[in-house]
Amino acid sequence: MTLRVGRVEEIWRYPIKSMGGEQLDSCRLERRWGIPGDRGWAVRDEHAGEIRGAKKIPSLLRCRARYTEEPRGDASPTVEIALSDGRAIRSDAADVSELLSTGLGREVTLWPRRPADDLAHYRRAVKLDEAEIRAQLGLLPDESLPRFGDASPPELAEFTSPPGTYFDAFELHLLTRTSLARLAQLLPDSHIDVRRFRPNLLIDTGAAGLPELDWCGQTLRIGALRLHVVQPTVRCVMTTCAQADLSKDPRIMRTLVRNLTQRLGVGASVIEPGEVRVGDPVELS
Repeated sequence: MTLRVGRVEEIWRYPIKSMGGEQLDSCRLERRWGIPGDRGWAVRDEHAGEIRGAKKIPSLLRCRARYTEEPRGDASPTVEIALSDGRAIRSDAADVSELLSTGLGREVTLWPRRPADDLAHYRRAVKLDEAEIRAQLGLLPDESLPRFGDASPPELAEFTSPPGTYFDAFELHLLTRTSLARLAQLLPDSHIDVRRFRPNLLIDTGAAGLPELDWCGQTLRIGALRLHVVQPTVRCVMTTCAQADLSKDPRIMRTLVRNLTQRLGVGASVIEPGEVRVGDPVELS
């Protein structure tokens, strides 16, 4: 028994962790990797000594990345990077890390995904204590820590991402147009744009409220593709950062915390691989 809950409105892939991504008309989703090439690269802050994203280096969001060829499986092919000043560089350029460091204002190196057993590459240099979590989430002193789902990968206490990947937690992030509309209703003077929330699949449901939160623990079908919806996504300070034509907007985090328990969108994993196209129906089973 299946229930149609919407259709795929947009597909997004982010070649470099925390940089602007690229929209796709179609792709094949795989176990463990989600969209092949998604977060296939990341930058390492050499001063801090760990892989970092826009929670710590917000200027990453002012850069964009695209693949020069289609990724397959766990491969991370060459990417072209558009810096915030308009210059374009490639990941295979000898001076790519130097140019990125200049553009980002700190010493960084660019890395493709490393094997899962290269634990030193993924290990945190900064202890993930309450103070660090609060900083990453952009919380004010009087705001409580949100409840993280029980399915959150336990290795994130020690590593910046599940080893072998550059994902924050799960290989897919799903968001509905309805949830964005709900946030926009709460913040009529803000520019609520899908790019702030970095989903892989934006789903148009036509429903009210935050429908994807009700999908947690259930299976979504898109053609032959089957996804397990794991748990809500706890939003971080990245949603407030400036990027492209979007200005910095701390009001977004305040509203997420006070009105939406800091949750918007859901994390998901691939049960059965399959193709997905813009316009495909999405069913709940």
